[in-house]
Amino acid sequence: MKKFRILLVLVFLAGTFNAHSQRGGESVFGLLNLTQSARIASLGGNQVGLHGHDLSILMHNPGMLDSTLSQQISMSYVPYMAGINYGFSGAAYSFEGIGNFAIGFHHVGYGSFVAADETGLITGSFSAGETVVQLTYSRQLSPQWSAGISIKPVFSRIESYNSWGIASDIGFFYRHRDGLLTGGAVLRNYGHQIASYSGGQTEPIASDLQFGIAQKLEHAPFRFSLTVQDLLGGTLQYSLRDQEEHGLVFGERGTGDNFVEKAARHLTVGVEFVPSDNFYVAAGMNPRRRQELKVESKTSTVGFSWGFGIRISKFNFSYGSARYHLSGTSNHFSITTNLTAF
Repeated sequence: MKKFRILLVLVFLAGTFNAHSQRGGESVFGLLNLTQSARIASLGGNQVGLHGHDLSILMHNPGMLDSTLSQQISMSYVPYMAGINYGFSGAAYSFEGIGNFAIGFHHVGYGSFVAADETGLITGSFSAGETVVQLTYSRQLSPQWSAGISIKPVFSRIESYNSWGIASDIGFFYRHRDGLLTGGAVLRNYGHQIASYSGGQTEPIASDLQFGIAQKLEHAPFRFSLTVQDLLGGTLQYSLRDQEEHGLVFGERGTGDNFVEKAARHLTVGVEFVPSDNFYVAAGMNPRRRQELKVESKTSTVGFSWGFGIRISKFNFSYGSARYHLSGTSNHFSITTNLTAF
C-alpha cells in the first residue's frame, strides 16, 4: 500500500512538470477530450471531483473507480454535430485485497467524405474514425483517499492513413467522512503519438492538469461542483488572422489584462437538484466554451448545459444537452446497470 501510494505521487508529479499542452486543433486524437457521460455533459462538460454512477466518468478521473462500481455495465451514445457520432461502453469489477479494474471502449465516427483526385474528379468516398481502449486500475489508499491510473491506447484512421499512440491518466479522489464533500485531482492524456499518419514526425498528445471539488448541502437537495482545468494551457487565448495580418478571421481580439475573464476560462461550474438517489436535474456553465464560440451579436445560451437522470427498475438513464454554438447543440444519452441487481 505504502509503495503504491509513493509511486503514484511520484508519477503524478513527474507528469505535471513534463506534460505538453496545446490549444484546440493543435494536437492529435481529439476523441480523448470528448465528454462521454451524459451527467458530466449536463454539468459543463468536465467535473473531476464529483463521484458518479456511470463508468464513463473514468474518462475524467480514474481515481473515482471504487467498489461501488463493481459489476457495473455502462453505455453512452452522442449524436454529435455535423454528422459525427460517438459513444462508450464499459464494465468494472473489484477484487477484495487487490483493487478495482475497469475496461472501456470509446469510438467516434466522423462520417463519410467525398474522395477526389488532384484535378477535382470524384473517385468515391471514404470515412474517418478514432477508437480508444481504456484500461483502469484503482486502489483505496485510506478511508477517504483513492488513486487510479488509466492506460489508453488510441487508434485513428483517415481514409487509408492510420495513426496510433498511447495516453494515460493519473488521478486521486477524496471523499469526506460526512459524504457531502468530494474532490479530485488528475493529470489527463499524458502520452505521445507512436506512429503518425504519414510515417514522419510524431506529435505529443495534449495533456491537462485539473482539480475539482463538489459539495452537497446538508439540509437541502442541492450539490454544487467546480473544476479548474487547462492549468497547463496558459491564458487560453487564440487568434487566426488573414495572410496579410490585417483582420481577424477567427478567434478573439485582445482583452487586455482582465484577470477575472482569464481565470474564468479555466473553470467549469455545475449545480444539481437531487431530491432522491433515483432522480436528479442538473445545469452547468463552461465559460471558455462560451467565450470562444459565442456570436457577438447574439450570445444566447452558448456555453450552458443541462440534463437529468432517473432510475427505472434496475437501470439508470441519464440525458445531457450542451449548447456549443447558436447552430450546434449536443445530446448525450447514458444507461447503466449492475449485474448484482439481477
